Amino acid sequence: MNTLAASTKPWPLRQPALFLLLAAVAWLALYRVLDPLSEVLVAALPVDRNSHLGGALQFFFYDTPKVLMLLTGVVFVMGMINSYFTPERTRALLAGRTEGVANVMAATLGIVTPFCSCSAVPLFIGFVQAGVPLGVTFSFLISAPMVNEVALTLLFGLFGWKIAALYLGLGLTVAIVAGWIIGRLKMERHLEDWVRDMPKVTATVEEGGLTLADRIEAGFQSVREIVGKVWPYILGGIALGALIHGYVPEDFMAAIMGKDAWWAVPLAVVIGVPMYTNAAGVIPIVQALLAKGAALGTVLAFMMSVIALSLPEMIILRKVLKMRLIATFVGVVAAGILVVGYVFNAVL
Repeated sequence: MNTLAASTKPWPLRQPALFLLLAAVAWLALYRVLDPLSEVLVAALPVDRNSHLGGALQFFFYDTPKVLMLLTGVVFVMGMINSYFTPERTRALLAGRTEGVANVMAATLGIVTPFCSCSAVPLFIGFVQAGVPLGVTFSFLISAPMVNEVALTLLFGLFGWKIAALYLGLGLTVAIVAGWIIGRLKMERHLEDWVRDMPKVTATVEEGGLTLADRIEAGFQSVREIVGKVWPYILGGIALGALIHGYVPEDFMAAIMGKDAWWAVPLAVVIGVPMYTNAAGVIPIVQALLAKGAALGTVLAFMMSVIALSLPEMIILRKVLKMRLIATFVGVVAAGILVVGYVFNAVL
C-alpha cells in the first residue's frame, strides 16, 4: 500500500535529493545564456540595437527572465527553509524576550520569514496576543518586507555582494532602531481598543517531522503563491525600467537623483510612499535608475520607502493602530531611511 502511494507521487518527491541537484544544474545553465539570448532576440527584430528602442528591448528581454529566475529560485529555496518558521513558531521565539535583544531577533527573523504587508494585520494581532512587546513587533513588521530574502537575492544578483551586504546591514539597523524607539515611547494606548483588550494566549512552538520531500513541496507551494502573485508587478517594473534605460537622458536623472542635490533623498522617499509594489517589482527600476546616473543612496531610499512605507500597508494597519501610532511609525522609519540614503551617498 505504501509502495503504491509512493509511486503515485510526482518524481521530484520520490527522488528529492536528485531532483534538487538536477534543478540547480539546469537553473545555472539557463541563467548563463540569458544575456546572449537577449541579444539574439533583439537582432532578429527590425530595430537598430544602438537605438533607444533597441536598448530598451534588450533590457526587457534580458531582465525579465533573469529577475523571474532569481525570484523563482530564491522563493523555492526559502519556501523550504520557511517550513521551519510558521507564524506560531515566530511568535513563540519572540514572546517573553527583553527589549533590545528581542528587537535584534525580530528584525533578523524578518529576513527569513515569508510575510508581507498583506499579512500585517493578522501578524500584528498574533504578536499582541502572544505578549510580544509593541516595539519588537514593529521591528519585525519593518524588516519582513524591507530586508527579505527576495530583496537581498535580487540585489546580490544584479549589483553584487557589497551592495547587498550594505543594504542588509543598514536595513536591519533601521528595523531594530525604529522598533526600539517605538517601544521606548510606550504607545500601547494608541492601539485600537479591541486589539488592546484581546485576551493573551500562550505562544507555543509546534514540532514538525517534515521530510525533504515535504519541504520541496513547500517550496513549490511558495513559488505558486508568491511568484504567481507578483509576476505582474515584475513585468511592470521591468517595462518601466526598460523605458528609463532606453529613453531617459543620463544628465536628467543625475540632476534630480544625484549626490549633489541635498533634497533628492527626501524627494525619493516622498515619491516612493504612495507607490505599491514589492522588492521584485521595484529592483528593475532601481537598476535602470542607477544605470542613468542616479545616486545609489537616493535610489535605495526610494526602494525602501516603496517597500516599507507603502500607502496600502498604512491603510491595512489602520485597522489595528490609531492615527498617532501610524504617524509615529511612518516618521521614525522615514527618518531611518533618510539616514540610509545619505550614508550610502556619502560612502559610495
